[in-house]
Amino acid sequence: MARRAGQLDAGGLGAPGALVASGVLALCLGTLVPLALRAGGAAGLSAADWAAVRFTLSQAIVSAGLSVLFAIPVARALARRRFRGRNLLVTLMGAPFILPVIVAVLGLLAVFGRAGMVNALLVALGLPSISIFGFHGVVLAHVFFNLPLATRLILQGWLSIPAERFRLAASLNAPVGQVLEWPMLRMVVPGTLMVIFLICLTSFAVALTLGGGPRATTVELAIYQSLRFDFDPGRAALLALIQFALCAVAALAVWKVTLPDALGAGLDRSILRQDAGRPLSRLLDTLAILLAAAFLLLPLGAIALRGLPGLAELPSQVWPAAGRSVAVALASVALGLPMALALALRGGGLVTLAGAVPLATSSLVLGTGLFLLVLPVLRPADLALPVTALVNAVMSLPFALRALAPAVAQIEAAHGRSATALGLTGFARLRILILPRLRRPLGFAAGLTAALSMGDLGVIALFATEGQATLPLVMYRLMGAYRMEAAAATGLLLVALSLLIFWLFDRGGRVDADA
Repeated sequence: MARRAGQLDAGGLGAPGALVASGVLALCLGTLVPLALRAGGAAGLSAADWAAVRFTLSQAIVSAGLSVLFAIPVARALARRRFRGRNLLVTLMGAPFILPVIVAVLGLLAVFGRAGMVNALLVALGLPSISIFGFHGVVLAHVFFNLPLATRLILQGWLSIPAERFRLAASLNAPVGQVLEWPMLRMVVPGTLMVIFLICLTSFAVALTLGGGPRATTVELAIYQSLRFDFDPGRAALLALIQFALCAVAALAVWKVTLPDALGAGLDRSILRQDAGRPLSRLLDTLAILLAAAFLLLPLGAIALRGLPGLAELPSQVWPAAGRSVAVALASVALGLPMALALALRGGGLVTLAGAVPLATSSLVLGTGLFLLVLPVLRPADLALPVTALVNAVMSLPFALRALAPAVAQIEAAHGRSATALGLTGFARLRILILPRLRRPLGFAAGLTAALSMGDLGVIALFATEGQATLPLVMYRLMGAYRMEAAAATGLLLVALSLLIFWLFDRGGRVDADA
């Protein structure tokens, strides 16, 4: 079962995993070769390029810092309070992760935009209106997407503190914040901060819709402009290498700052916190939960209100785009799920590296490399949809692998020796032992891959022509034409399809599954 420490080979099923890991690394790192060759002919970075680098880093630092800063009181409130609808609220906090970015941006425009709710209130009060575009708009969108993620990660840290520690602190009249919460935050916050920083470095759709202009251009947006508008492959290649370097450093930092759990184990008793009963604590926790819920749910509600009236009169190009989006999502699942399963069955350092490199590469860098590879022999537009499906499958690998690898390891730990003693190896072991017990995480991984692919607005914007647009690209074009009601209706359709395809895969994995 295990050939060496840290490497899993589930009954001789590790060979495909080694092949997949090598292929992923070759794809992600191999696309750097044409980038390096093209970048060698570039004239170097201009002042605008350096401005894009500074903007990328500054908005990522501010976005990650604010997301974590605001998440701490929300996570603490959720850890201390039990109320009706709490589990639903925690579940809804995962929605922005699978919500198409372009749809969420439209919701933020409905609340904070020029004709949004906030500006309407400011005008009614006789105060000057605000603009969502530029640096503060990009930061606002990033906080919207990453506040729920930061809250979930930090909440797990709070819930990991054993109940016995709280009982001991109460009996000694020790300050809970100083002796328990602060040490936990020192372990959890650095890793959370770096993960969100990495996500903010690669948010192309946010910068495309809310940034732009010389002062609000990220490196990825500059790559897109270089290829689509200026057609300067050398400059795009140089910028793509810089983007890869930034993401690689951030990914390495994520790995370095992840600290082991030093809080100890408990007896799984209910946590009783004496500090939670104070009136000031109740007030602060209630405010934190209400403000976070309003910030996250108002844009989603605004999308529904704006989109419902326009559903009956959707533009003609929406339905073919919807079909292309679903086809690309299903192709991404068909490619990505077997790859993730093969990696999970393999385990080891090679798999860990293959699961981390896509995070450091980013979809636009990978797409740029593939664009330059096919440019001498084919029109990139001819491969728009297959390349989009492939890149989406590779980009979803870290998340799918995170869902599958622990489950495979648990199955092997519980039943591996018995299966080996019975001579159950190879694909028979996979069919009889592993797959029946892996249906839940397989369904979740497939749904997540499909939903992330449905909402992608990276590679398709780089490759596609007018007749190859997916739903996110059609929606972006409608927003650019100021057809906001049609864009909202398209966004509502995109959300519905994304959630439906996620639910179908996730539900399919739960039907008659052995948990």
